[in-house]
Amino acid sequence: MTTTLTLRDANQQFSSCIRAVESGEDFIITRNGKPVARLSPVSNVRVLTEQQKQALAHFRRVVEEGWSLHAEPFDRDALHER
Repeated sequence: MTTTLTLRDANQQFSSCIRAVESGEDFIITRNGKPVARLSPVSNVRVLTEQQKQALAHFRRVVEEGWSLHAEPFDRDALHER
C-alpha cells in the first residue's frame, strides 16, 4: 500500500514511517504537492545491470589473483637506501 505524505508530515512522523516501512508499507513524499521522494522497504535481492555484473566479476578476479604493480622485487636494504 502506498501512502502520500507531505515533507513536513514525514519529518514529524519519521520514526512511525520507518516502522510502517519495516512492515512493508510504501510512502510517496511530496513538497508543495509534487512528489519528490519515495520511502520504501529495501529488498534483500539487489538487481545488477550487466555492466555492474561485469565490474563485480572483474573486481573478484583482481582480488583473487592480485594486482600487478609491474615493480621489481626489492629487499629491506634497498628499501632503506639513502
